Amino acid sequence: MTTHRGAVMDTSTDPLLALRQAIKARAKITYAAGSEDTSSLASATHIVLPPALSISKSASTRLRRPGASSTNPATNPQEFFSFEAVYLAWLLRESSGAEYMKQARENGLAVGFVSVTERKNVVDWLEGKITDLDDIVSMNNESTTPPGTPPQLKSGSALPTTPLISKAGDTSSPLKRRYLADPADIEVVKKIKQNEIELQDRTTVLRGVKPNNFLTVRSTYTEKLKKLKEAGKGGASTALASTPDPKLQARKPKNLYPIIMISSSPTALVTMHNVKRFLQEAVFEPSQDARARALADGNAKPEDLIPIYRKRTTIDTSGRETEINARYYVVDSTEALAKFGADPWDRVVCVMTTGQAWQFRSYKWSEPKTLFHHVKGIYVSWTNDPPNTKIKDWNVTELKIDQHRRHVDKSVVAHFWKTLDTWTTTNKPWLLQG
Repeated sequence: MTTHRGAVMDTSTDPLLALRQAIKARAKITYAAGSEDTSSLASATHIVLPPALSISKSASTRLRRPGASSTNPATNPQEFFSFEAVYLAWLLRESSGAEYMKQARENGLAVGFVSVTERKNVVDWLEGKITDLDDIVSMNNESTTPPGTPPQLKSGSALPTTPLISKAGDTSSPLKRRYLADPADIEVVKKIKQNEIELQDRTTVLRGVKPNNFLTVRSTYTEKLKKLKEAGKGGASTALASTPDPKLQARKPKNLYPIIMISSSPTALVTMHNVKRFLQEAVFEPSQDARARALADGNAKPEDLIPIYRKRTTIDTSGRETEINARYYVVDSTEALAKFGADPWDRVVCVMTTGQAWQFRSYKWSEPKTLFHHVKGIYVSWTNDPPNTKIKDWNVTELKIDQHRRHVDKSVVAHFWKTLDTWTTTNKPWLLQG
């Protein structure tokens, strides 16, 4: 390895540590083709780290490939990742898995790139987020000890000492050494355990972490189901069927449509610009594209109340299916919500959130845990977004939207409506009446 334009690099310099130091210092990394600068990594022969450290793209690093057992990149370079592969994993850290593999192939790394599953750990180590990486071999691993020598007998290693066991009549006894496992074997066993899958059958998969007794739930609903069956047959419970639940009767005025609240944040994936096409037509259109299309049509500002229509199939107690055209309203502010009457929160069935708690400041329940006890919470994000630690204690369902594959939008929207129907049937069934 040589420095850019002829300066000799210290042979003790390690490519991995040099790259890690440059990344942590946020230094500018450039490329060179021979003695000339270039802006393309594919055409470059060297990667230049500040101040003037030029490292060959094909130089072996100490990052070992999966399944390899060698501890010396100098003697077994094929078992270690090249410097270009490690740099490319960091350079494309924000790219999707498909885009990352495409770029790796275009740079000539059809099989020698860091895998998508290992990329995050490598990037975290390069950025200093973690201090250790199991697949990086130590820099002082070279030894003149013949291969096959046990670890405890290698030069420079102190022999483990144990007290001598003396017996009557013995003047000496052999030294007993404590067994030391081979580090390579330890790593292999660790990888095997990581890939283990615990097999389950249909009985064990239903077994919880602790026993639960649902006798009270069963006894509560047994009587209700019995009355529903009798009402459907028109037998002795005719009087009961003719007197519906007064609670439902009081909450069943006409035009009592459910309401969906979304975030007013401009960075939200679902906004007033694209929510109708997403929930009604099952097509996700980026908010900025939907806004530009509306401006071209002369609609500078979206409505503050947007109706959503969907066909919903209901099944009565006799098994008859009925298809109705259900209507929902979408709002993104409490000002628009106030147009629905004195207590519109009784009609709110869903709140979509981006994970930002400021969204709930003007809500009836500003505390997220309390809010999502009264409404169904939906957290909307991209499929490749990392887990959001802020919502782990919130009672929300994650709705993942793919950035590139529009053909999966229908399944995402179908999952949303199924989740919302289940929650509404359990918690606010009067909003689904006719």
